Amino acid sequence: MRTAEIKRRFLAHFENNGHTVVPSAPLPAIEDPNLLFINAGMVQFVPYFLGQQTPPFRRAASVQKCLRTPDIDEVGKTSRHGTFFQMNGNFSFGDYFKEGAIPLAWELSTKPVSQGGFGLDPEKIWVTVYHDDDEAFDIWHKTVGVPVERIVRRGKKDNYWHMGIPGPAGPCSELWLDRGPQYGRDGGPDADEDRYLEFWNLVFMQYEITDVRSKEDFRVVSELPAKNIDTGMGLERMASILQGVDNLYEIDEVRPILDRAAELTGRRYGARSGHAATESHPDDVRLRVIADHVRTALMVIGDGVVPSNEGRGYVLRRIMRRAIRAIRLLGWQEPALPLLLPVARDCMAPSYPELAADFDRISQYAYAEEDAFLATLRAGTTILDTAIAETKRSGGTSLSGEKAFQLHDTYGFPIDLTLEIAAEQGLRVDEEGFRRLMADQRARAKADAQARKTGHADLSAYRAVLDEGGPTHFTGYHEVKREAKVRALLSPEGVMLPAVGEGDLVEVVLNATPFYAEGGGQQPDQGLITLAGGQAEVYDVQQPVPGLIVHRARVVRGELRAGEESFAEIDVNRRKAISRAHTATHLVHTAMRNFLGESATQAGSLNAPGRLRFDFNTPGAVPPGVLRDVEQQINEVLIEDLEVHAKLMSLADARASGAMALFGEKYGDEVRVVEVGDYARELCGGTHAARSGQLGLVKILSESSIGSGVRRVEALVGIDAFNYLAREHLLVSRLADLYRARPEEVAERVEQTVTALRDAEKELEKLRAQLVLGNAGALAEQARDVRGVAYVGTEAPEGTAGNDVRTLAQEIRGKIPASRPAVVAVAVRNAGKASMVVAVNGPAKQRGLSAADLVKLALSGRGGGNADLAQGGGVPADQAPALLSAVEQAL
Repeated sequence: MRTAEIKRRFLAHFENNGHTVVPSAPLPAIEDPNLLFINAGMVQFVPYFLGQQTPPFRRAASVQKCLRTPDIDEVGKTSRHGTFFQMNGNFSFGDYFKEGAIPLAWELSTKPVSQGGFGLDPEKIWVTVYHDDDEAFDIWHKTVGVPVERIVRRGKKDNYWHMGIPGPAGPCSELWLDRGPQYGRDGGPDADEDRYLEFWNLVFMQYEITDVRSKEDFRVVSELPAKNIDTGMGLERMASILQGVDNLYEIDEVRPILDRAAELTGRRYGARSGHAATESHPDDVRLRVIADHVRTALMVIGDGVVPSNEGRGYVLRRIMRRAIRAIRLLGWQEPALPLLLPVARDCMAPSYPELAADFDRISQYAYAEEDAFLATLRAGTTILDTAIAETKRSGGTSLSGEKAFQLHDTYGFPIDLTLEIAAEQGLRVDEEGFRRLMADQRARAKADAQARKTGHADLSAYRAVLDEGGPTHFTGYHEVKREAKVRALLSPEGVMLPAVGEGDLVEVVLNATPFYAEGGGQQPDQGLITLAGGQAEVYDVQQPVPGLIVHRARVVRGELRAGEESFAEIDVNRRKAISRAHTATHLVHTAMRNFLGESATQAGSLNAPGRLRFDFNTPGAVPPGVLRDVEQQINEVLIEDLEVHAKLMSLADARASGAMALFGEKYGDEVRVVEVGDYARELCGGTHAARSGQLGLVKILSESSIGSGVRRVEALVGIDAFNYLAREHLLVSRLADLYRARPEEVAERVEQTVTALRDAEKELEKLRAQLVLGNAGALAEQARDVRGVAYVGTEAPEGTAGNDVRTLAQEIRGKIPASRPAVVAVAVRNAGKASMVVAVNGPAKQRGLSAADLVKLALSGRGGGNADLAQGGGVPADQAPALLSAVEQAL
């Protein structure tokens, strides 16, 4: 049974049992600050489990895209560890509980294939329950009929589920399939988790937890508002069972990638491995890593993430580089992704057709990342070769842990490659030192991550207001002021207040409002809320829970009381300026795609009064000529004065109309589409100008990189753009007057001036060098005999360039008779610091003197170079004489 068919049967089974089928959320966990990626099927339903939102259904089923990397080093070594996976799940929000979830799972698992089930043998299914969950035990035994000997009680480590962060949790019950003695020992899941394969986990979600320190160490805060069901059946796990293969790497969505990698590297998968994962040959483990990671990269880039050095982008980069490294270890030295990624696309497109449609963009980022990593490997190999040579030259037998860590941390050079190359050269690597530095880095990262993990903030006061009065009615699309009732007043800490007085900070909830809450890159409205007895100035507007608009304000006079009537009025000039910027952002987005292609998708934005910031995905810098074309096309649209209008439609209709949706955004069944004539069409909840002509002018100020594959454009709109150009005009006019030239000649004249200044600076450098080097002969003649060594210690003029100092030291050394042992030390002061160069000739080296040793002695271990010439510095400028004295005393 193919994976796509398993997915179809799962959803059909639960849809026939009264469940609403919910589409998968994107992999990036946009709405949860504790997660980089969605790691479980229930993540998009967390607000329902916690009671933060009212679910639009009592029962749901989904197949959620997930990504987990904590066990990334186990990928390929076991039958159950993968990075990307799909989780079949059925959910109940206060509807059925254990008595409903258990029979539904058993029915689908054991129902014959001909009747739409999976056809598993009931006699081969084992069940585990939480150690004190007698209710689940009895349902399995008395209602379903599973023999007592095949029901196993287990503790928190195995049968209590949570996300690893504060949130919903509860005991669970798992279904396991006995795959037979060829996979391991008899005795159930406690005896062998390779032979007994878990394929479904039923979580009885009934508690909220916090202070999560480990899988078993956490604190239960309270019971959830309702008892819920959250089940997870790994789609890949079930596919491996129904397709009769040993592990998830051999199913129909993964095996073709593995086979292609084996073909490229000349390996024969499975030839030297047993059935059990513990019997896998290292080559097979590497092939599985390649197949898993290439598929994961496809899915992650497909959901809008691009490789970078932080956050989600770093996770993606690490996964891709592990795949590239694995195939190189198997002997393939050429770029591999152009040969593997299309195979992954063909495997996954039946379930996710958007991957085929968007493959040009996906492959562009993937191939660029591989090219960059191959360059990194080449650079890292050169640096490693130098370190190995230095180690051998100094008589060492081990490469330091610091050097191995530097290669890994700074250059992305894998430690296993460092070990391999060092071993080929007869050197060991201080692995203990490397591991210690890695552990220190992980500890710092973990502490930072923990500091950012605040869990799900206490939103109970907001939920109470929402539950009591329903969502706030937003009227700001059509009006800028209105009468409204004050539903609630809250302190900044979320405490309900009956009244507030002058000078107080307060959060005001109205039954209806024209104020736009910050969202979608658009800054919030500001304005006034006036009551009979007082007035508040609104400085921020937010939605702490979906549907509830909260006005953050300062009472400027009198008193505000909950329950009273008010008059809400926004700052119209601010709103208009922001709306113009937001419409301009849509135009920039469309124009960029017109000139750069469909891959130039939005990655973020800021719409502020009179200005915008637009981030978008593209592999390289945008040529200046393209920026000019983009700007011209946008302003031509403004001249056409196109109508801007918004309409509500279904998500399917919006996509069919060509409306652009943003990667990572989660949309409901009904969406708002904003159109600028026939030029731009985009899903958007923000406010906009009524016509494109109202923008007046759009001026692009800059284009720059903000990360790997992500660029940023900043622009001004309307009067702000006009004022900017007016200032530019005045500046050009002033320069034209100074140069006595026409405005169009100013750029050329400035270039001539800059060239002349640079030529003059070079000439000055030559004169300074001649002045410095002209004294070399005289200084050599003044060499003093220090214990049989001709020693010259001198200071170069302050500010002398480093190259000139080195040249001076060598010139002095060269003018001392070659038969006489000589040491030359030249110090220099520059920008408040002192540095020094030491030169040693051949006879002095024969006496055991080394320039590198002398520099390190004078600078307490700092500095570098070789026996002939070395340098160092960084000490206060007034220590320059002391450096020269230290060298002399060491002779």
